[in-house]
Amino acid sequence: MAEPVIAVLAANSYGKADVHLLKVEREGDRHRVRDLTVTTVLSGDFEASYLDGDNSAVLPTDSQKNTVHAFAADPIGSVEEFGARLARHFAAAHPAVRSARVRVEERSWQRLPVEGLPAATAFADGGEAVQLAWATVADGRLTVACGLRGIKVLKTSGSEFHSFLTDRYTTLAPTRDRLLATEVGARWHCADGTSAWSKVRDAVLAHLLEAFAQTHSLAVQQTLFAMGRRVLAGVPEVESIDLRLPNIHHVPVDLTPFGLEPGNEVFTVFDRPYGVIEGSVRRGAPGAGAAGDADFPSDADSPNEESR
Repeated sequence: MAEPVIAVLAANSYGKADVHLLKVEREGDRHRVRDLTVTTVLSGDFEASYLDGDNSAVLPTDSQKNTVHAFAADPIGSVEEFGARLARHFAAAHPAVRSARVRVEERSWQRLPVEGLPAATAFADGGEAVQLAWATVADGRLTVACGLRGIKVLKTSGSEFHSFLTDRYTTLAPTRDRLLATEVGARWHCADGTSAWSKVRDAVLAHLLEAFAQTHSLAVQQTLFAMGRRVLAGVPEVESIDLRLPNIHHVPVDLTPFGLEPGNEVFTVFDRPYGVIEGSVRRGAPGAGAAGDADFPSDADSPNEESR
């Protein structure tokens, strides 16, 4: 007879994923649209539910969804502020909760033009970067991480890739002139006491884009570090930044079968498979934090989780 399996509950968490809401902020005849997706995750003393089916300490995920909706009735502010308010509430209101984590993302909507002027109440999908925030309250301490994803950028010059390692399976040709395209995902941590979230976010985005445009790229890895270093140099509130740069391949089309010059102007875009480059850049002395496996978030929290 087989020995009984000895098992223990090592960890637990539960919550409500992707609460998608839209709020219309009405300022007289002029409106503003806030398009938020919120995920709540609670950890704590919920062993009885897992082991015995005793739900007396479990706040239903439906109640968590309702809490998100109720909090959205008040002024939302920045995604960081909204996430922090929710995390503090869940951590303080329910004794079994030891850690409350809230993830908020916001998609942009832009005003439609009407006779050359922005409409007051008509909008189109902004097609801009998605704002992200992670707010966690654990042991009474609030931590906030900020992020952006969906930042599509492209360089038609100033990018090379050569002198790389080759083996029997290598077919890629080296190049000193290639098109570089990516969809930037970023997550950064600010120093304690930071509160000007929107100002920091705008500055981070500006430095990321400027570094991408100005860096003569010998590798996507080099470009990633240059972008992270530019953020740390230009935004003193940021302590570290994680970046994810999928390499969206653009391969020149061979036009010679059509009696045309090969050229370097028409490209086939391959959205998969694609290379992906990740790295964390933080403040520190040269050589500190040497090359190893970066402590990246799980897929559910990756700054570019829906990019491809």
